[in-house]
Amino acid sequence: MQVRKHPLSAPPANAVYELTSFHFGAPGSGKKVYIQGALHADEVPGMLVAQCLRQELSALEAAGRLAGEIILVPAANPIGLAQAIHGAAFGRFDLSTGINFNRAYKHVAEDLKQSLAGKLGQDAQANVRLIRAHARAAIAAWQPGTDAEQLKKTLMTLAVDADIVLDLHCDNEAVLHIYAGTPLAARVQPLAAILGAHAVLLAYQAGGEPFDEACSRLWWDLDAHFQHQYPIPPACLSTTVELRGEMEVSYELARRDAAGLLQFLTLEGVLRAADDAAAAAAAVLPAPLCAATPLEGVEPLYAPHAGILVYTRELGARVRAGEALADLIDPVSGETTVLRATVDGVFFARSAHRHVIRGMNVGKVAGARAYRQGDLLSA
Repeated sequence: MQVRKHPLSAPPANAVYELTSFHFGAPGSGKKVYIQGALHADEVPGMLVAQCLRQELSALEAAGRLAGEIILVPAANPIGLAQAIHGAAFGRFDLSTGINFNRAYKHVAEDLKQSLAGKLGQDAQANVRLIRAHARAAIAAWQPGTDAEQLKKTLMTLAVDADIVLDLHCDNEAVLHIYAGTPLAARVQPLAAILGAHAVLLAYQAGGEPFDEACSRLWWDLDAHFQHQYPIPPACLSTTVELRGEMEVSYELARRDAAGLLQFLTLEGVLRAADDAAAAAAAVLPAPLCAATPLEGVEPLYAPHAGILVYTRELGARVRAGEALADLIDPVSGETTVLRATVDGVFFARSAHRHVIRGMNVGKVAGARAYRQGDLLSA
């Protein structure tokens, strides 16, 4: 294992930040995998999973069982980790700009549409190598203006040419669910089954330029731009894994999730099984808990007024349109508003707050029919 430090702050600075990455295996020895935790720095479960992964990967490397390169960034947002408001961690937005740490990543396809003109051919693997080289160059040319932009450039430098990108997040309160690009639906299915995802949410473009899309969407955008004249596969399996809720931080869950990620990497040929029996066991997938659905089919539930929020359905429940999910009680008048789903689907996420104000997002239902457009992710 190699440990690398990446400075983020340009001198002179009032505060100095650096990012730490851990490197396992040898570059060019097989697939490249990038895994990060806590890009939203107050989302802790991914950091604990990364701690378990670091221990396991160190042992696997010592045993000669790595068949590729793995980069692990356990705490992907040192800027956000240093932020707090009145004693409460605040790592979702950059306090200096108000920008979400998982938005506004450079979409290098716009640069590559010009730099690749006349250079692609009919060899798919040669195209992949060429696109990755141009993507690295586009990120290298990015001139950040803030520490947060430097963080984004550093993360992209580590990940933009990877075969597999796993971005570990969590929701407020939720069952495990996954976001991925629509062209990656088949490839992400084993991961979803292994981890026990209750929802797999697919989109060609979610809006806002999140990190996972910055690594994956360039491939199908370039394929469309060049009108499918050249073989350009979706060469980066990049996905956001939402590890349940913010408070679900335990060794049991972290070890289980880390074991699932390692099983997936074994299936992907990045790790070598200890023996034939272990290889056969890794290939056995549990029955999936859900079918993939469009991100455009997610119904966000909003509070129509302030009040006490009492959920009447459990997370992971399959609901029908019209079914009640929660009561919203006005503590002054005593009147109760029943919040209902308007689509059939899975109730997969909800608010951890039990008193909410008007307009707050208090739940999400994953429906099978696409009906929304525009920016599809929550703020």
